Amino acid sequence: VAAMRRELISGSYIQADETPVDVQTREGRGQNHQAYLWQYSRPGGSVVFDFRLGRGRDEPKGFLGQFEGILQTDGYAAYDQIGGTRMVHAACWAHARRQFFEAVQLNPRDPVATPIVERMDELFAVDAEARRRALSVAARHVRRQERAKPLLEEIRGNIEAAQSVALPASALSKACHYALTLWRKLTRFLEYPELELSNNLAENSMRPVALGRKNWIHIGSPQAGPKVAAILSVVESCRRLKLPVRDYLAAVLPGFADLPIRRLPDLTPAAWVAQHS
Repeated sequence: VAAMRRELISGSYIQADETPVDVQTREGRGQNHQAYLWQYSRPGGSVVFDFRLGRGRDEPKGFLGQFEGILQTDGYAAYDQIGGTRMVHAACWAHARRQFFEAVQLNPRDPVATPIVERMDELFAVDAEARRRALSVAARHVRRQERAKPLLEEIRGNIEAAQSVALPASALSKACHYALTLWRKLTRFLEYPELELSNNLAENSMRPVALGRKNWIHIGSPQAGPKVAAILSVVESCRRLKLPVRDYLAAVLPGFADLPIRRLPDLTPAAWVAQHS
C-alpha cells in the first residue's frame, strides 16, 4: 500500500474523499470512537485508503506531503493549505448541483433554482457526449472551451441573481453560497484538460465502506484500522482497473514475503495491469 501511495503522489491528479467509521477503543466500554477512512485515488488508476482517528487538516497533509498536482475534493476545508506550493485545488460539480437539487426538491416549482440545475445538467452533458464519442482528453478540452465556457457564464449569472432574492437561511441561499465560494475551484477544469467535472469516482469507491458499516458494524481496534484500509485499497484498485482480485492475489502473494523491497512498486495493481496488458 505504501508503494500504491507513492504511485499516486508521483502523479498529476488525485481525487480525495473521507467517510466516518466506528472503531472500538479501550476507553469507554461499549462505546466506539468515530474514526475516518480517507480515500485518495486517480481516475483509471489506484485507490488508496488511509485510516485516521481524526478529520482535521493533519490527516490529508500527512498523506499528501508535498504533492504538486491537482487535488479534487468536495470543498471540505481540511484539504486547504496542504500539499506543495504548486498544488491546484479543484472542486466537484456534482456536489454543487446536489445543493441546488435539494432546493428544488423542497420547492419543485422554484423558478430560480430549477434553471440552475438544468444548466448544470447541460454542463455534464458536454462531458457525457465526449465519453460517448470516445474523445481524447485534448479533444474534450476543445469541446469544453466551445460549449462549457458559455454555460459557466450563464450559470454564474443565474446563481448571483438567485442569491440576491433567496432568504438567508434557505436551502437556495446555502447552495448559492457554496457554489460562489468554490467558483474558482469549480472552474479549474477549463484550465486542466485531465480534470473531471465531479468527484463521483471517489465517492463510488466509498461504497464498500458503507456496506461494511452494516456488515461488520465497527473496526475492532485502532491497530486494525490500517489493515482494513490496506485490504480496501487492494480490492478497490483491482475493481477500478478491472483486474480480478483473486487472480491478482494468486499471482503476487506466493513468495511475497521473500521479495526485496525494491520489487514492491512492480507488484501494485496498477503496475501489474501495465505489465500484463
